[in-house]
Amino acid sequence: MTTQYSSGRGSSGNLLVILVSLILGAVALAVFVRHATTGILARVANSITGRATTFDTSVPAVVQRIQRLNRLETVVYSIDTVVEGSKSSAVLPDLLAGDRILLVVHGQSIAGTDLSQLKPEDVHIQNTDGGQSIRVTLPPSQLFMTTLDNQHTRVYLRSTGVLVPADPNLETDTRAKAEQQIQQAALGDGILDAASKNARATLTTLLYSLGFKQVDVT
Repeated sequence: MTTQYSSGRGSSGNLLVILVSLILGAVALAVFVRHATTGILARVANSITGRATTFDTSVPAVVQRIQRLNRLETVVYSIDTVVEGSKSSAVLPDLLAGDRILLVVHGQSIAGTDLSQLKPEDVHIQNTDGGQSIRVTLPPSQLFMTTLDNQHTRVYLRSTGVLVPADPNLETDTRAKAEQQIQQAALGDGILDAASKNARATLTTLLYSLGFKQVDVT
């Protein structure tokens, strides 16, 4: 009688090799899918994962997405200037009763478009053979704020008549005057037109990223 013995070492070794191969293959596949973002490799990766990025391009969804941008600040207008404030007497000369201040001013105006004002009737979407097209009419651009940079705004000169004390409100009034002058300068240099142009460019890029084939923003 012959007794035969069989060892399980061979089958266990094969199973371990298969398991390691599966793990390495999964890791390699994950690395490929993560880094294949362009060209034919991206298409292969998408076919493997079976996922595609889609967006809701209905009018309410698009309006809501645009409105999330809220106050879209697109232009910052900065200026350095000197602003004078003064008070004079109707009777006495400035040497006796005048009060004069010169401010070296650094300030800025910020303009943009308040996209929260966008209405559904401002957005028109059409389905064409080449894909969806969209036309958006933006709200008018606005000057959101004008402020002085207090760290870079200082009193350059202050002179007061010999018969009167310095007016404590003159500097405050001159700062307010400086803000008005900066605002007028920004408007005169076309800050609102620049804000509209930049808002259209920003929104056009956003809409193309949502998958629209034709975009018209006015």
